[in-house]
Amino acid sequence: MAFIDYYKILGLFKSATEKEIKTAYRKLARKYHPDLNPDNKEAEKKFKEVNEANEVLSNAENRKKYDKFGKDWKHGEEQEKAQRQYSGRSQEQSGPQGFSNGDYSDFFESMFGGGGSSGFGRTPQFKGNDFNAELHLNLTDVYTTQQQILTVNGNKIRLTIPAGVENGQSIKIKGKGGSGINGGPNGDLYLKFVINNDTNFKREGQNLYKDVAVDLYTTILGGEITVDTFDSKVKLKVKPETTNLSKVKLKGKGFPVYKSEGKYGDLIITYHIKIPTNLSKKEIELFKELQKIQKK
Repeated sequence: MAFIDYYKILGLFKSATEKEIKTAYRKLARKYHPDLNPDNKEAEKKFKEVNEANEVLSNAENRKKYDKFGKDWKHGEEQEKAQRQYSGRSQEQSGPQGFSNGDYSDFFESMFGGGGSSGFGRTPQFKGNDFNAELHLNLTDVYTTQQQILTVNGNKIRLTIPAGVENGQSIKIKGKGGSGINGGPNGDLYLKFVINNDTNFKREGQNLYKDVAVDLYTTILGGEITVDTFDSKVKLKVKPETTNLSKVKLKGKGFPVYKSEGKYGDLIITYHIKIPTNLSKKEIELFKELQKIQKK
């Protein structure tokens, strides 16, 4: 039987570690697997060689024998024992109980099957491919928890989407990827959320931001305005002499906190003073009067 270099088959040096052997085997076994190379005789041959190499090198005891005895690693210890017994016999021994070196070789060929080959062990299992998909939603869609049915690779998946999911966030749905090979586990589905902001609110995490225009007279004299929150309306009191870009925080009026039912961020309101335009003649005169008073 010709010598087979199992290290060479796996693309490794004799000093390779157990981890390197395992990594090389999995890579090559997947590359040449019959399911991925249908009707490819060369790939089938390579697959068998890779399995045989792994059977020997991944087992510490088998590897030790292989490194010591080479192609005869399976029966090396028996041969070594027989050689010791044979060398201890008298060189003069002959007849039916004795045998020459040639007889010795033939004896082991017949006893251990010199032309045979080792088995390949059980067929390895491989995890199926992972799938990646995008789910496009509007910001209003993820304000509340909802259920959707997705179709991925021909399979329907019922999915509960918790309120508060963020744009770009990914979740893993275990076992909803490609089918496993040889009974291996299915791959996983990685679902990325792409959320379009269809509102006039700006979202940063669990907080919402909104610009609100307030007329000049209310900011100077004070008053009350009605402001839209994400799901309702609230009345706010504007203090006299409120300056432009003043901010007001409405606690708990922001966006739901992901997977924290009943918890919300804040809504931050920024006031933008609206300067009056198309003034009447009377209004212009009154502003001039105010201007004179301010200069005194």
